[in-house]
Amino acid sequence: MKIALILENSQAPKNALIYSELKAVAEKHGHEVINYGMYTAEDKRCLTYVMNGLLASIVLCTKAADFVVTGCGTGEGACLACNAFPGVECGHVATPVDAYLFTQVNAGNAISIPYAQNFGWGGEINLRYIFEKLFVTPFGGGYPPERREAEQSNKKILDGVKKITHRPLIEVLKGLDRDFVKKTIDDPKFAELFYPHCQDDEVAAFLKSL
Repeated sequence: MKIALILENSQAPKNALIYSELKAVAEKHGHEVINYGMYTAEDKRCLTYVMNGLLASIVLCTKAADFVVTGCGTGEGACLACNAFPGVECGHVATPVDAYLFTQVNAGNAISIPYAQNFGWGGEINLRYIFEKLFVTPFGGGYPPERREAEQSNKKILDGVKKITHRPLIEVLKGLDRDFVKKTIDDPKFAELFYPHCQDDEVAAFLKSL
């Protein structure tokens, strides 16, 4: 599984810490972590939590990534933004229990973590435990086990709803302000991280045109 890490400007100084904790856990399970930044508070590209949502949609819809780890100060803004875009089913995860239940009950493809709220002494330990519970067992297993069939049925219904209520990514990209889209991907590392993995030629061509 390819996991994309995406951070907005207020939490950019924590990038190295979050990437290190995520990579250490993910690689034990055979997953690859792709760090899309922001990398530092001084980066040329200044991602907002709304941009986090757009970037998550771009990498997931084009299969450049299979899962997104994002967030902001409270985790709420990034979660709302992610769910506003096509192809993203994001949960707000603040604890290891949240992480485990989200993967088992909701089986989504993105999580948004609060990186400032209640992030004090032991913050990196909580992050590590969150990531450990994310990958401890395959998604969609159900919790409690006797609720498995109902939860899997609801997941399929939600997937169907989102296909109707959300337009294809390429239509969304073309409808958005082009400067907003360009600023979202305007980072020197984006091209080398994204295009080799992108499986949607139309989206790739549009982004390159910007």
